[in-house]
Amino acid sequence: MSRSLHGGRHELGQNFLHHRPTIDRITTLVASTDGAILEIGAGDGALTRSLASLRRPLTAIEIDEHRVQRLRRALPTVRVHHADALRHALDAAVIVGNVPFHLTTPILKRLLASARWRHAVLLTQWEVARKRAGVGGGTMMTAQAAPWFSFELHGRVPASCFTPRPAVDGGVLCIARRGSPLLPVAQRRAYERFVAAVFTGPGGSLGRIVQRARRTDAATVHLALQRAEIGPGALPRDLRPEQWAALWAAVR
Repeated sequence: MSRSLHGGRHELGQNFLHHRPTIDRITTLVASTDGAILEIGAGDGALTRSLASLRRPLTAIEIDEHRVQRLRRALPTVRVHHADALRHALDAAVIVGNVPFHLTTPILKRLLASARWRHAVLLTQWEVARKRAGVGGGTMMTAQAAPWFSFELHGRVPASCFTPRPAVDGGVLCIARRGSPLLPVAQRRAYERFVAAVFTGPGGSLGRIVQRARRTDAATVHLALQRAEIGPGALPRDLRPEQWAALWAAVR
């Protein structure tokens, strides 16, 4: 096969999913949603073919121009575009895909900044999927998005399910836009700065970190922690989305 103008599959970070049970699992998760579907990183079309069976409007994007041509011939009912997931509009109701592992974080950041989609079903690096779903503690990125999005982990995918085999396992991560946000979207940027300040603030108790981040007094922060039902020994990674939202509302 001819080499893509963007490089070979290793340069493109392509690890093709060939595990039928995982393909079926992702398709079932997508089937529980509604609306048009956008698949990012279609590759050789193993997942695309399964998604097409749902008989919903489906667009697939792929950066390798040779695979684009083959997918267009094999799947005439699917809109297949030669495009980069870091540039193409994420404007369908449902975003789905086997995300190139080396691009997981930038694609997630771009996805969470996009306003039109409602559900995302992504196959990412296992550690990323686990952390985004809050297993073992939340991350700054998840906490920043939590008032507007929910994250769920739907299983681990062994490295042996991909060709070529990656160095790490994958994980199925579902993200849903909240129908009733925990905070107004107009506060999002200020809230994100607050979460970043708390996660990266100097050591000490959570109360002292919040006090420095908001430049307020200890009594105000103590009351805010009580209102958010946050215990004295809690760390930023321990807070639930509702606690983050309540804490911000009390100190903003």
